[in-house]
Formats: sequence, structure tokens, C-alpha cells
Amino acid sequence: MIIDTHLHVIDQTVLDYPRLAGVPALNQPWSYESYALEARRAGISRTLHMEVDVAPDRIEDEISNVAALAVQPDSLIVGAIAACRPENKDFAAFLERQSGNPLVKGLRRVLHVMPDGLSEQPLFRENIARVAGSGLTFDLCVLPRQLPKAMALADLAPDVHFILDHCGVPDIRGDAWQPWHDNMTDLARRPNVTAKISGIVAYADPESWIAETLRPWVEHTISCFGWDRVVWGSDWPVCTLGGGLLAWISATHALLEGVSLDEKRKLLSANAERIWSL
Repeated sequence: MIIDTHLHVIDQTVLDYPRLAGVPALNQPWSYESYALEARRAGISRTLHMEVDVAPDRIEDEISNVAALAVQPDSLIVGAIAACRPENKDFAAFLERQSGNPLVKGLRRVLHVMPDGLSEQPLFRENIARVAGSGLTFDLCVLPRQLPKAMALADLAPDVHFILDHCGVPDIRGDAWQPWHDNMTDLARRPNVTAKISGIVAYADPESWIAETLRPWVEHTISCFGWDRVVWGSDWPVCTLGGGLLAWISATHALLEGVSLDEKRKLLSANAERIWSL
């Protein structure tokens, strides 16, 4: 069975999603119920909800909304990665509240759509270092050219467990092997970083990609980080931009053909169980 470490639920009736205004294909309802039906058919047994970059004043409302979904009978949701704003002075108080919330397993501040200098601000870096000892992970969502920024954060806070989203967001459609390839190799040298093999179908040509299209990107990520430092995620509904959940899971199984059962288990469930104590 699969643990999906990257589900987004989008519900405009209860939350505001400013960033989705520029992405019409995603700026619509994407309910937990519609995800769960597909997920169960594909063998997903548990999932972590990933924040959807809601309006800053609604971050804790999103956490509460996910909590309501998690307590539904037979819910797949076993935890949440919450949005945060390390650049703000109130981060320390927010961190204290969330580290005491059993639903919250980690934090994320989306960086790939923000100015490069955000993660270099002194307060941002000071607050990232605060995450150490909280029991929470910190997801990094950066572009290939921003991977050195991720390296700097990993070096700054060696006791924080960072999770790199989406294989470092490679431009698969454009076949942009560099600087992604070398930057991933360098980032993987940081033992406090785990890579998430998640939703990369969204970065391939939606009309022509096949499993073999994705293979070099997935295999390089796994070869850099090793089987003990990779987890799997759907990135639903973003993965629908490249064929959808079932297509991504089918491709994943094709890419794992020939690996050992232990290696497959680590990627699809065991590493996530260990990292987030699921």
C-alpha cells in the first residue's frame, strides 16, 4: 500500500487561494471525496495533506479544515504539512502552536513563486533554525536554479529535516537537464534532506509523456538521495495537468519494475512512516 505525502484539497467555499487565480485549471473545487475514490482504487492507504498557499490570515483555518476531514470515518488523511511564514515576527508563536498539534507533521513556505531573496532574509533564516527540535519537517518547493538556496537553508539548520518537493521541480518538457542535475547531486550531499518523488507528470508534455520520459529524472533523484531518503507523493490535483493520479501511479510502478521489494516499500510507505511517525 502507498502513503501519499502530497495531497491538496481545494475548497473555495471555506478558504481563499490567491495564487490559484492565475491557474484556471486548478482554480476550482478539488474535494477530498473525489481524491479518496481514485486513491483507494490505486492502492493509497494513507495521505498527508499539503498546504495550498492560502491567504496568510487563513493558514490556521486551513489546518482546522484538514482536521475536520481527518476525523471523518475511514479518512485517508493522517497528517498535514501546514503553511507558514518564516519571514514574519509571529512565526515563533505559530511554531509553538503547531508543534503541539498532533495533526501537523511539518511546515512549508512555497518559495518557487517568490523572490529568490526571501529565504536569505535574516529573520527567515532565524525562524527556520527554530524548527529544529519541534518534531516538524520543512518542505522545500524550489525551482532548479533555486536549489542552491535550498542547500544554504539545509546547511544553516543541520538539525532540521528538510523535504524537497517534486524532485526539485525539473523542466522535463523542456529537457532542461542542467542546472537541475548538478544541483540535485550537490543538495543530496546534505544528510538532513529527503527528496519527494511527487507529481512530476505536471512538468512533462501532457500530450506525449510516457513512463520512460520520466525515468532519467526519477532515477537521478533516487541515485543521489538513496532509497532511505526518498518518499512518494501524488501532488493531486496538480498532477491532473499531466494525466492525473492513476496515470502517475501507473508510471511509478513501471519505473520501479526490477527494484527490490524492500526498496519499493521504502519509497512508497516505509520512509514516510519513519519520518512522520505515522
